[in-house]
Amino acid sequence: TVTSNPTRTSPVKRGKWILENLLAAPPPAPPPGVPELGAADGGSGGTLRAQMERHRADPACSACHQLMDPLGFGLENYDPVGGWRTADGGVPIEADGQLPDGRSFRGPQELRAVLLGRKEEFRRCVAEKLLTYALGRGLEWYDACAVERIAANCAAGGDRFSVLVKEIVVSPAF
Repeated sequence: TVTSNPTRTSPVKRGKWILENLLAAPPPAPPPGVPELGAADGGSGGTLRAQMERHRADPACSACHQLMDPLGFGLENYDPVGGWRTADGGVPIEADGQLPDGRSFRGPQELRAVLLGRKEEFRRCVAEKLLTYALGRGLEWYDACAVERIAANCAAGGDRFSVLVKEIVVSPAF
């Protein structure tokens, strides 16, 4: 629900959420003056995917959207409040995508498999988020070594949460 608009889903917000909160790879801010979806193409309609493809045709938008959109479209089977659906407004859901590295998927289960293949990024992201919470401040460039050490030791410890917490507590940053 947090990554949806009031009346529809938002693959962009969903993709951005995955990048920021699961992979620690937030996309850059949009360039100034980029109109909202619908306003960019005069509200010409079509499926959400078609509108996004027209939006992505702008080279200034394409670089970031090629990172976010496929991830977000992989979750399109979930409606704005998380209920499962196979169609949106009578149009079948297309929950497939191709990532910039060439990997492709069809639906949330295959997207899950793709994300599970990115364990190192996820591990680092969790280490960053939990270290931020533990320190009570944002991370700085000099915290990068601690994050790397915490993530590496967590992997060596079988990715157990108890290992993650211990590594944070014994880190010089803490």
